[in-house]
Amino acid sequence: MLAACLEFLGLAFCLTGSLLAMVACGLPMWKVTAFIDSNIVVAQTIWDGLWMSCVVQSTGQMQCKVHDSVLALTQDLQTARALTVISAVLGVVALTVTVAGAQCTNCIKDETVKAKVVNAGGVIYIVSGLFVLVPLCWMANNIIVDFHNPQVPPSKKREIGAAIYIGWAATALLLLGGTLLCCSFSQGVRGAYYPKYAPTKTITSNGDLSLKKHYV
Repeated sequence: MLAACLEFLGLAFCLTGSLLAMVACGLPMWKVTAFIDSNIVVAQTIWDGLWMSCVVQSTGQMQCKVHDSVLALTQDLQTARALTVISAVLGVVALTVTVAGAQCTNCIKDETVKAKVVNAGGVIYIVSGLFVLVPLCWMANNIIVDFHNPQVPPSKKREIGAAIYIGWAATALLLLGGTLLCCSFSQGVRGAYYPKYAPTKTITSNGDLSLKKHYV
């Protein structure tokens, strides 16, 4: 029963983390306007994302423009695009693998094979979380460095947007959920779940002693 609980909890964490990673990938709020010095009172707020840039007017109107050229993007944006898309694909693959080996499904009959399949799904989820973490930390580092760079004008300074914080939360859920999936079929957990055998002595028709195993 413990293995099933760990498996369900890990899968729930991983599924939530994958959805949050996809949301963070699509949101345009990776970089937002920093309101400092002469930028305290402005008529518009600028959002920069992986796929588009948006300008929000003080009246509430918003205009977004998709990035026209991939090659014109900075290196961190290009890398973030690739890694977040790969992470989303890995999340779908990991979900398929984990469900195939779950205890609540009958896709695989052999319990040993099911344990290996669930472990593989947990490892894929962990890799997916790492693929999200790399562009998040890289982007946040660039934002912080530019923010404290005196050569960057205040109008060009940006702050960490909501999408990065959502991505960090998604990474934590993916890593935690993947670890739980890997531990759900460990030897200690399985030893507490599966029935054990105990040898007993029986007397055969010839009068010899033999050992047999039965459930306890």
